[in-house]
Amino acid sequence: MRCEVCGRKIHENPNKVIIEGAKMTVCHECAKHGKTTWSDAPKPQVELQKPNLTSTGFAPIQGPIQIRKRVIQARVDVSQEVVEDYSEVIRQAREKAGLSHEDLGKKISEKESLLRKIETGKVSPNDLLVSKLEHALKITLLVSVAEEKTTQKTAKAANTELTLGDIIQFDKKNKGDEPAKRKQS
Repeated sequence: MRCEVCGRKIHENPNKVIIEGAKMTVCHECAKHGKTTWSDAPKPQVELQKPNLTSTGFAPIQGPIQIRKRVIQARVDVSQEVVEDYSEVIRQAREKAGLSHEDLGKKISEKESLLRKIETGKVSPNDLLVSKLEHALKITLLVSVAEEKTTQKTAKAANTELTLGDIIQFDKKNKGDEPAKRKQS
């Protein structure tokens, strides 16, 4: 038998070593480069048995029970948005509760630096963080989207420059019942 690293003949007890993730049979000198040894001992075979079904049709629980962690998801209605002055509302509520950034961070399992950035307005909170803050500080950060905002947006659009579509509609209004003719370019 030869060493798989250097190629020397191995006269006595070959060393079985794992070198950089590869299982190798090596000489005594090359074994120094390995970290752990492995063996060729066969693993005991486990016989597979059909589960014994109870009268309910389910197999009884055998072995360790795996517990799945529940993923917390914030449920936010699409018609809601974070208030504009969220940073000031959060800061005032935190100070009123007598909490430091560090205390609040521990309470809601968030980093202190993230809370500081939110209070300065550099970062806006995501839906999960909004629900955590609302619960911990007993405040309301989500408000329903008001229809007033949509009317304000259209009013702003009226003050902008006219588009080609606006001119065509303008011509239709002036001509009355006559169908609008296309102008050749």
